[in-house]
Amino acid sequence: MKLKQSLICVVLMLILIPVAIPKPLTFEPRRRSHDAFLQDTNANKFHLPVRGVSYSSQGDTENHHQRKLVKFSQNSAGVADGATNKYPHYSPVGIDSLPSVTHISGNEAQATSSNAKLLSNILSRKSSFGSFIIDRLKKWLKGLLNVSEWECFVCKAAIGVIQRLFLAGKSESEIMDEMIKLCITFGIEDHRICTAVVPEFKDEFFTVFDKVALDPQEVCGIAFGKECASPYDPLLMWNITLPDTTKPPVVEPTLPPVSAPKMRVLQISDIHFDPLYKEGSNAACSEPLCCRSGTPGLGSSAAGKWGDYRNCDTPLQTLENLFEHLSTNEKFDYILWTGDLPPHDVWNQSRDGQLKLLQQLTDLLLKYFPKTPIYSAIGNHESAPVDSFPPPFITGNLSISWLYNALAASWEHWIPNDTFPDIKKGSYYTLLVKPGFRIVSLNTNYCNNMNMWLLVNMTDPAEELQWLIGVLQAAEDKHEKVHIIGHIPPGINDCLTAWSWNYHKIINRYESTVVAQFFAHTHRDSFEIFYDVKEKTRPVSVAYISPSVTPYKSTNPGYRIYTIDGDYENSSRMVLDHENYILNLTDANLSGTPKWQREYSAKSAYNMTSLFPADWNNLVKQMKTADQIFNSYYRYYFKSQPQSTQCDPECKKTMICALQTARAQDTSHC
Repeated sequence: MKLKQSLICVVLMLILIPVAIPKPLTFEPRRRSHDAFLQDTNANKFHLPVRGVSYSSQGDTENHHQRKLVKFSQNSAGVADGATNKYPHYSPVGIDSLPSVTHISGNEAQATSSNAKLLSNILSRKSSFGSFIIDRLKKWLKGLLNVSEWECFVCKAAIGVIQRLFLAGKSESEIMDEMIKLCITFGIEDHRICTAVVPEFKDEFFTVFDKVALDPQEVCGIAFGKECASPYDPLLMWNITLPDTTKPPVVEPTLPPVSAPKMRVLQISDIHFDPLYKEGSNAACSEPLCCRSGTPGLGSSAAGKWGDYRNCDTPLQTLENLFEHLSTNEKFDYILWTGDLPPHDVWNQSRDGQLKLLQQLTDLLLKYFPKTPIYSAIGNHESAPVDSFPPPFITGNLSISWLYNALAASWEHWIPNDTFPDIKKGSYYTLLVKPGFRIVSLNTNYCNNMNMWLLVNMTDPAEELQWLIGVLQAAEDKHEKVHIIGHIPPGINDCLTAWSWNYHKIINRYESTVVAQFFAHTHRDSFEIFYDVKEKTRPVSVAYISPSVTPYKSTNPGYRIYTIDGDYENSSRMVLDHENYILNLTDANLSGTPKWQREYSAKSAYNMTSLFPADWNNLVKQMKTADQIFNSYYRYYFKSQPQSTQCDPECKKTMICALQTARAQDTSHC
C-alpha cells in the first residue's frame, strides 16, 4: 500500500471498537451547506461547468445543487443542529472520545461506553496486552476482506471519521496529533515516519476537506471505482464535447519501405534518483525507502554499490553510469523523459528539495546529452507533497505555480517559449518537432486518483482535455501526425474514470492523427490497447508503458529505445519496433562493473511483423492460449528479475485483462 494510503489508514483506527463487526461500518456524515461550498469555491475562482463539458445523467442532475446536502451549524456541543433527533448516538470521535454507541450495518451491533473506554485505555498505554489486541484486531479485519475490499473499507471509514472530526470542531493540531498517535500505535509506520508524514499533507488535507461536499460513498467510489462504491454524483461522469466535424475515413496502416528513414527515440522514466543512497547501508529497513543509513541486520545483505532490489531507489553512480553508457554508445533523434524524478521518501520532501533535485537532473542531462532534444512529461512524484497538484483555481501559497514555473525554466533548454503559458497553467504543452509531426505532453496528475485536490472539482481540471481536442483538431486539419507523452497510463485504476473515458473518446475520434502514445508510472514493461467505441473488437491505438530506471521494487533498472518511421514526406510516424535494455543488479554488484544489455526486441521476441494496434491485439489473443508467449511477457514485465511467486491462472487472467483495458475501471474486453 502506498504511504499516502497508509496515512489514511490511521484515521480508520478512530472508529475501531472491541466488538464483533460482521460488515464494514456505514457512515452518514453531516455535510457543509452547499451554499457555503459554492461561496468558498467562488472565492477561489472556482468555475463550473467547464466550457465544452456536459454531464451524463445519474439521478436528478437538474436539481443536483440540492442533492442530499445537509445544512448545519455548530452548536455548543459540537454537533450539527438538527442532527440530534436523526442521529441520537452521534458524538465527537477521538482517541479519548470514542462514540458510546456505534451503528453498524448488518446486525446493528452496538458497543457500550465501557467497551469504548476499554479500547481507549488499551491505545493509551504501551503494554504487551494492548499490542496483542491491536495486532489481532488488524489481522481479523484484514482476514474478512481481500486487499481491494480492505482499501475500500479503510477509505469509507476514514472519510466518515474525518468529516465527524471537522464537525466536532476539532482543531487542526488536535486532528494531526490523533493521526500521528494512531499511526505510531498501530504500527502503520515507525515513529520517525509518522511524525513527519502527517504534517506533510496538512495544508492540502484541511483545505480540501473544508470544501468537499461529498460523502464517503462518493469520495471512495471516485477514488477506487464502482467495485468499492457506486456514488451518486451527477458531476462524476462528465463528458467532454468533441467538435462537430466528420471523422476522416480510417486507412489501415502499412509498413514503410525498408529503405525509408527511421528515428531512434529513447524513453527514460521513473528515475527516482536518491541522492542519499549509501552503499553498505541497511537495505531491509522498516521504512518505505531504505539503503540510506544503518547497518544490515543479522542474515541480511547490505545495499550494493549499484542499487538493490528491495525498497531502494537509484544511486547517483548508477544514473551517471547509465547516462555515460547511452551518450557513448547510442545516438538518438530525441529523448522522452516521462516523469517521477524524486525518490520515494515522501514523508521528508519540501518544495525547495524537489526543485533542487529537478535542477540537478536537468544539469546531468545537459552534461551527457548536450545536443539531443529532450521532451518531458510531469510525474506524480514531482510535487511536495506527493500527488498534490491543485488545479489553476487554487491560488496563493497553495497553488502549484512554484513547480510549474520551475518546470518551464528546466524545459526551456529543449522546447520553445510559446509553450510556457500552457506549462505554467497546467504543465501540458505541444510543439511541432518537424513539419507534419507534433508532440503533445499531458499532465496526467489531473486524472490521478491520489490527487486530493480533484475532490473539489474534477471536471476537466485545467481544461486540459478540451485543450487537447483543440490541438488534435488543428493537427488533423493540417494533416499532422501526433505522439502523446504522459506519465500515468490512462487505462489503469490510478486514473480517475471520467478523465480516462473522455481521453479514450478523444483517442478514438482522432485515431488517424494520434499514431503513438508513451506512458510510464508502473515501473513495469507493458502496454494498453484502445478499442473502437462502436466496433468494439477493432483496436484503434496502443499506449506503450515504459519500464523504470529505479529498481524499486523487485525489478532491474531499465530503459527503452523505439524505432519510429522517420522524417520523409507522408511518413506514418508509427512505432516500428522497440527494444528494452536492463542492468542485472545482481551481476553488477558481484562483479563491481555494471553492464547494460539488451533484454529483447518486441518484434523478434513476440514474432511480430509490425507493431500496429491489430498486431498487439493478435498477440494478446495468442497469450490466452499459448503459455510460452505469456510467460515471455510476464518475464519482461518485471525486466527479467525472477519473482518470488508464479503467475497462476487468475494472475494471468488479470494481467491479460489489463492489456485490453485502456479505460479505467472498464473490463468489458476481458
